[in-house]
Amino acid sequence: MNNSLEIRHLYKRYYGFTLDNVCLNIPSGCVMGLIGENGAGKTTLFKLILDMINRDGGYINVLGKDNRKDFHLTKQDLGIVLDEPVFQGYLTAESISRIMGGIFISWDGQKFKTYLERLNVPANKKFDKLSSGMKMKLSIAIAMSHGSKLLLFDEAMRGLDPVSRYEVMDMIYEYTREEDCSALLSSHIVSDLEKICDYVAFLHKGRIIMCDEKDNLLERYGRIFCDGEKIKSISPQFIKFKRETPYGVEAILDREGIPNDLNFTPVGLEDVFVFTVKGGE
Repeated sequence: MNNSLEIRHLYKRYYGFTLDNVCLNIPSGCVMGLIGENGAGKTTLFKLILDMINRDGGYINVLGKDNRKDFHLTKQDLGIVLDEPVFQGYLTAESISRIMGGIFISWDGQKFKTYLERLNVPANKKFDKLSSGMKMKLSIAIAMSHGSKLLLFDEAMRGLDPVSRYEVMDMIYEYTREEDCSALLSSHIVSDLEKICDYVAFLHKGRIIMCDEKDNLLERYGRIFCDGEKIKSISPQFIKFKRETPYGVEAILDREGIPNDLNFTPVGLEDVFVFTVKGGE
């Protein structure tokens, strides 16, 4: 299986922050979720992938090409949503479509119109009259309407209502069922990523602290509630995180270390991220 994105030993240093030795692969046809706190370096990573800022070390290969060589051609195959979309206030979605048709070789105006309808974005309303959520949905529709092979969405769900988020997730799922279409998505709404991602990477203070298939992570751990004496009987090597409460102990364990007489409940990606960070600290 080929990789849509390969990152090797990537460094970027700022005063007070370093994106430190980041290594990451996204296989073609897969969706990777990028999870991290505010300030973890997610947006910096996206900007480095897009060669918007200079890196201090490492290598980035996007769709089979070094992102420092003829990258203007590669960008034709990228669907990008970063920060708040910005267009001239007098433009409408219809006029933006005509502009995009002159920028992207594979622009599909009919597909764009279909996405606008699915996301309930008005085609004739001026950009400066749209809500922030509508602007974001417009940006998503643009990113997915020119034959992109790799979607790069940095907090693209920000400001969207639950119904719109569900529709966008569904659109991404349909889009990436094509074998050569992939996506890197960052979001603080971890439950959205859990629904769609094949792989998950945890970014914490500029470092990738875990990267694995989503199903492996969710199947590896379980949450238990027990008393203080019972937790002492469990080997510490299986205990990934524990918290004492007035009512007993809550713990997340490797499932292979959970005693047969204890029931456990599954954990979500947000649980795994939190206990990985807390455990490391």
